Amino acid sequence: MSTKAKKSEATRLLESITGGPVTFGKLLEAIRLGEEMTQPEFAKLLRISKSHLNDIEKGRKAVSPERAARFAKILGYSEERFVALSLQAQIDSAGLKLKVDVKAA
Repeated sequence: MSTKAKKSEATRLLESITGGPVTFGKLLEAIRLGEEMTQPEFAKLLRISKSHLNDIEKGRKAVSPERAARFAKILGYSEERFVALSLQAQIDSAGLKLKVDVKAA
């Protein structure tokens, strides 16, 4: 039995569109573009500045798990997925070869 988690069809599609693994920033950008919103509109919805959103989308700024959960609630998406991507970015930036798996308590 394989211990590797299977990727969802949506994750595979997003990876094919973005040309790489799904990151928190790429996910936010995909949601924003799917909603046909500009960065200023989306930033206002998330209650952050446009420049901060740009930095998140480009992977220049990290997002805390708490903020990731808040973004998920605002946007109506899975808190677990958003928090997992936030934590994974921290793990990756530390150079650790680990994968994050988040489950609701």
